[in-house]
Amino acid sequence: MLMRTFGRTGMQVSVLGFGCGAVGGFMVRGDPADQERTIARAIAAGVNYFDTAVQYGNGESEKNLGRVLQRLKPANVVVGTKVRLPTDDFGRVADAVRISLEGSLARLALERVDIFHLHNAITENGGEASLSVRQVLDDVVPAFERLREQGKIRFLGMTAIGDTAALQQVVDARVFDSAQIVYNMLNPSAARDLPADYPAQDYGRLFDHTRAAGVGVVGIRVLAGGALSGSAERHPIAGPAPEPIGSAMSYDADIDRARRLIPLVKEGFAASLTEAATRFALSHPAMGTILVGMATPQQFEDALAAVEKGPLSQAALDRLYSLRQEFSGEPR
Repeated sequence: MLMRTFGRTGMQVSVLGFGCGAVGGFMVRGDPADQERTIARAIAAGVNYFDTAVQYGNGESEKNLGRVLQRLKPANVVVGTKVRLPTDDFGRVADAVRISLEGSLARLALERVDIFHLHNAITENGGEASLSVRQVLDDVVPAFERLREQGKIRFLGMTAIGDTAALQQVVDARVFDSAQIVYNMLNPSAARDLPADYPAQDYGRLFDHTRAAGVGVVGIRVLAGGALSGSAERHPIAGPAPEPIGSAMSYDADIDRARRLIPLVKEGFAASLTEAATRFALSHPAMGTILVGMATPQQFEDALAAVEKGPLSQAALDRLYSLRQEFSGEPR
């Protein structure tokens, strides 16, 4: 398994992480024996980053991951979880963050987590469920720092969703060690400039900012919530089709555009769209680890096989670029 240095943390993380999210549903609604076997398989293959959150199945993902790690007792795994503050708690951030983390630690059966990510969207002025840049820097970061001083977390993380300018400001402040960033074949704007009138959020080359700040990157929405399978069919334990993040305004539009990338498969650049999407995500050197959602053990095996093939070739990336040009001018 290819390992990469994770920003300024000094940690070595596997380029393939183990996503425990609710979209795939495996660590929320999967069979417990399958969960244990698959995590054991992942660890044996060299996977060392495990990513969960209290929101995934209202704590079920954390409980299941904690149960398996307690049984397996692996050495040197890196565990990340998250806090999403409800609007009612915006006036009591420190207490809400502490209470959320204590619950997560109890479910995970851990004394500390390696990375604690803020899960709220971040915008310039806040509003609704998003936090403003000032709330993040003035309220959330000090609360996280106190928990680090207490030995309950090692590194501070953020989920880079919200307004691009606000995300850039927070990354540039150099207070977070990790950022979870949307990066996939439908929206590569964290890495490169988008064509004019391209139907996606422009993340403004956010990787340039993380690199300058020494922030480690966790690649999220690698499969665009499943749309980059090119199929609308969902596994029985998977969550419902998710709202897109950063790409089209509807999941169906994402699927339609994904299907228009099938020439990558037909022309022999990859064996499947999901393989192409997985290998695309790890092709950029700014990427520390990528998360691929799963509903079954076989889907983990597929992700592992894709990663073992390595990044997409430059010829494949050039072909993808030409295919994606056709999306310009379409409604988002």
